[in-house]
Amino acid sequence: MSTPVILWFRRDLRLSDQAALAAATREGPVVPVYILDDETPKHRIMGAASRWWLHHSLASLDAELREKGSRLILRKGKSAKVLAKLAEETGTKHIHALRHYEPWWRNAERDVAKALDLNLHDGNYLLPPGTVTTGGGGPYKIYTPFMRAVMEHMPPPEPAQRPHIIDAPATWPKSDTLSDWNLLPTTPNWATGFEKEWTPGEEGARKRLTAFRNRASNYDDARNLPAQEGSSRLSPHLHFGEISPAAVWHGVEREGGDNSTYLKELIWRDYAQNIITALPEYGRRNGRDRFDDFPWRDMRSAKSDLDAWQQGRTGYPIVDAGMRQLWTTGWMHNRVRMIAASFLIKHLLIDWRIGEQWFWDTLVDADYAQNSVNWQWVAGSGVDANMFSRIMAPLSQSEKFDAGGYIRAWVPELAHLDDPYVHDPDEYGCRPNAYPAKIIGHREARERALAAYAKIKG
Repeated sequence: MSTPVILWFRRDLRLSDQAALAAATREGPVVPVYILDDETPKHRIMGAASRWWLHHSLASLDAELREKGSRLILRKGKSAKVLAKLAEETGTKHIHALRHYEPWWRNAERDVAKALDLNLHDGNYLLPPGTVTTGGGGPYKIYTPFMRAVMEHMPPPEPAQRPHIIDAPATWPKSDTLSDWNLLPTTPNWATGFEKEWTPGEEGARKRLTAFRNRASNYDDARNLPAQEGSSRLSPHLHFGEISPAAVWHGVEREGGDNSTYLKELIWRDYAQNIITALPEYGRRNGRDRFDDFPWRDMRSAKSDLDAWQQGRTGYPIVDAGMRQLWTTGWMHNRVRMIAASFLIKHLLIDWRIGEQWFWDTLVDADYAQNSVNWQWVAGSGVDANMFSRIMAPLSQSEKFDAGGYIRAWVPELAHLDDPYVHDPDEYGCRPNAYPAKIIGHREARERALAAYAKIKG
C-alpha cells in the first residue's frame, strides 16, 4: 500500500465539491484530520455558539467519511505542531487542504509549509480572494465595482461530486474523542433552541438549499420581512464549509426566475473575504482613520445599556426581538441585525467592536470577514460603509417591514398587542409592566450621536 496523505479540514467540512479531498484521494490512502486549535487564533478562538455547531458538524462529517470507508481523526493543539506529529506517525509529509484567508490561518499555513509539503486548493469562495483586481492591479474596496467584476466570471464551475470511496491507511493514528472536547454547553444547556432550529452537517446544508431555492426569486422583498421565512439560513452551513458557494449558486439558478439579489449576497461573502485578505486587522481596526478619534462612551457608564441590549431589554421591541432570537437560536434575521447593530452604535454610542465581539460569541454563523465588514458598514467606519449620519429609526423600521408577528414571537410580554401598538407600546401608552421602558428616546439618541460624529467630521 502506498504512503498515506493527510487531509487537513478546517472550515470546509464536506465531501462534495471538496478540491482538497479530491486531490488527496487521487494519490492513495487518506488520513482526514480536524484540529481544534485554540492557540493559533489567539483572541479569535471560536465563540460558544460556533463550538456548538462545530461539535455536530464534526460528528456528521465523521459519519459520512465512515460511509466511504474512512474516518475523521481528531487532535487538539497548535495546527503546525499537531500536523508535524501526525506526519511523523503516518510516515508522510504530504498534506492537502483548502486555502483559508483569516490572518491566523494564513499564519498557520506558512508555519506548516516550512516543515511539510502543504498543497493548498481553492473552493470556499466563488473566486479565490485576490483573483479580481482593479484596473491598477490592487484590491477592490468598494462592493459595487467588485460585484460587477465578479459577475464577469460567473457562473462558477459546476460543483464536483464526492468520491465513491476513500482509501484508508493500513493503520489509523490515534484520535481524540469528540465528547472529550466539551464543545457543547451542559450546566446550563443554553442551546436547546439551537437543537430545534438547526441540523449541522452536509446533509443539513443540502436540505436547507432544497427548502430555499424555489423561494430565492422572492428574496429581494422577503429578506426584509422578519416575520416571513425570507432568508436562506444557509449562512452557518456556508461558514463551516458544509456546502460550497458554487453548489448554492447552481442550486438557486436551476430554479429559474430572477435570483440576482440572492446571488449578489454570495458575492458579498466574497467581497468581505477580499477585504480581510487586504486588511487582516479589519476586525479590530477602523477602515477609516478618523473613526480612531470617535468619542465612544466609557463602558463603565455604558455597561447597563450594553447589558440591556444583549438581553433584549432596551424597550425597543424590534431590537429586543432580534437579540432574543439571537440568544435562543444562535441566529438573527438579516434586516434585524442591521437594526440591532445600528442601535448599539448610534443610539447607545457603544464601540462597534464590542457588538462585533458579542456576535462573534453568539452567532452560529460568526464569520471573521462578514462580521467585521458588516459591523463597520453600519458604523460608517468601513472602507465601504453607510454614512454614520444615516441613523436607523428602529420604531419606523419595525412598522415599515411589518415586524409585528416577529416581535410577538420573540417578546412574549407583547404577544397580546396588535399592530400598530406592538411596535411602540410606550408611545401608545400600552406598555405592560413586565416590559421595560425605552432606555433612551430616539430623538435624544439621534442628537447625541450626531453631536459625537461632528467631533470627527473635520
